[in-house]
Parts: sequence; structure tokens; C-alpha cells
Amino acid sequence: MTATETRAGFVALIGEPNAGKSTLLNRMVGAKVSIVTHKVQTTRARIRGVCMEGQSQIVFVDTPGLFRPRRRLDRAMVAAAWGGAADADIIVLLVEAHRGLTEGVQAIIDNLKDKIPSTATVALAVNKIDKVKAETLLALTAKLNDAFPFAKTFLISAERGYGVDDLREWLAAEIPEGPWFYPEDQIADLPMRMIAAEMTREKLTLRLHEELPYQLTVETEKWEDRPDGSTRIDQVVYVARDGHKGIVLGAKGETIKAIGQQARAEIATFLDRPVHLFLTVKVRPNWLEEAERYSEMGLDFKDGD
Repeated sequence: MTATETRAGFVALIGEPNAGKSTLLNRMVGAKVSIVTHKVQTTRARIRGVCMEGQSQIVFVDTPGLFRPRRRLDRAMVAAAWGGAADADIIVLLVEAHRGLTEGVQAIIDNLKDKIPSTATVALAVNKIDKVKAETLLALTAKLNDAFPFAKTFLISAERGYGVDDLREWLAAEIPEGPWFYPEDQIADLPMRMIAAEMTREKLTLRLHEELPYQLTVETEKWEDRPDGSTRIDQVVYVARDGHKGIVLGAKGETIKAIGQQARAEIATFLDRPVHLFLTVKVRPNWLEEAERYSEMGLDFKDGD
């Protein structure tokens, strides 16, 4: 196979928090790589999923949701999102059909004009189309295309899969000719240790509904593939305050036990092997200000300044 027979390129998914970027990535890749929750700002790292479509290898950059940053972590996440978009071959802006052209979406479009080269290919994907009527959808797509010269518009439901095949086929044809970046069977370029940590953090986020999820992080400390075909994984849940530790543990440790069971089941399914997961909760007051934590999440500490 010669290089010209194959295509490979990077596609950045951008949009407001909860626009459905992670759901779309998982639908495209066919495996759960980026965590999906109903909480905003859950995707911290620029997780890449690799999707094969014919002779094309599409590498998705699932950027953090774009929002108005307040803290250092927020600022670093937004900088990572725009960095991922600027480096990509194609950018796909996801907009929620039922929310329409919000202030946040308008701000993203304004930034597209300022931060992205005018030669860049930018497509529009209106997501969650099952939530609105056809005439509302048509009016919204007209308004969005008036606001920015999108190369193509797609009407999709990432959750249900509607319209996703059309988007994937278009991307496969649009990315540059060239050799593949990854082996065909490799679905994500994040180390398995980090994917496992993200899966556990998702369970914590879903269980602990209020502000707490943004004050914690999960790290995989040890990873041991055993001779019997199972894997032992030791993870630490870092929280910012002593009071948070009690919330994560729950009465008699019931909360962390339930979270551990859910995470273990999902990691085992992902790895397709038995998993023994051990979780420890530790207080680290300043983890949100530690440069090392940022590099582990694929973010630049300086971007938070």
C-alpha cells in the first residue's frame, strides 16, 4: 500500500460544555475513550480517538468545552482547546439544536475568526436534533451559516447515531492524503493508565453531583498485568480538602466502594480482561496549582496564567 492510497488527519471537536463532543467521539471511534457525563467541563485532557473509515484514519481531538475561564485549571483547559483546534486539519463546531446560537456559541465563532487561519476547514454539526422541530432546525442552521462560512453543515444526534455516518464519511474524504499515524487496531493515544483514571473520575463525577468533581482528580499509581490474564490497578483519588475526603468515602466507605465497583466493571470491559481495582483517597490541598498535574492531563500549566 502506498502512502497516496491512504489518508490521515486530525479533526478537532470544539463547542460549549455539554455540546456532545465526547458522545460524538465515542460514537465515531466505536469505543468509550472520552468520558461522558451530564456535568460540564469533564473532559480535561485533549483525548484523541482514532477512527478508521475505509482507507482514511481520522484522529479526533476531543478538546475541553469552551467556556469563560475563572481558575487556572479553566484557563489551561480553554488554551488547550484552542491549541487543539489550531493544530487540526479540520475543525468541527458542535452546537446543541435546542440551545441554538447562544452567547457562548457566538463567542466561539468570534474566536474562530480571530484564532484560526482563514484557510482552515471548519464544519458545523448541529447536535441533539431530535429535541427540536424541523422548521426550528432550518432557521438555526441558516443563522449559524450567516455568522460563519462553514465548509459543510451536518444535522446529527451523537447519542442516537443519526447523521454521524455522513459526517464521518465526509471527514474521511477531506483529510489529507498520507500514511496512517497509528496502527489500525489502536483506538486512543492516551496511555491505558490515564484512560482507566478517566473512567474512575467519570464515576466519581456522576455520583458526586455538586461542585466537588472539579476539586478532585484521579491518578493511576500502579498497573500490573498478571500471569493469570488479569490486571491489578491501584489508583489515588486526590481531593482538595479534608471535608471532601469524607464525601468521597461516604458512610462506612460505601460511596467509594460503589464507585470502585462501577469503574472496575467498565475498565474490565474496555481492556477485555479481569481487573482488580484498588482506590485510595488522599487530601492534596494545592493539586489545582501543581504543574505536574497539568502535564499529566495534557495541559500546559503556563496557559493558566
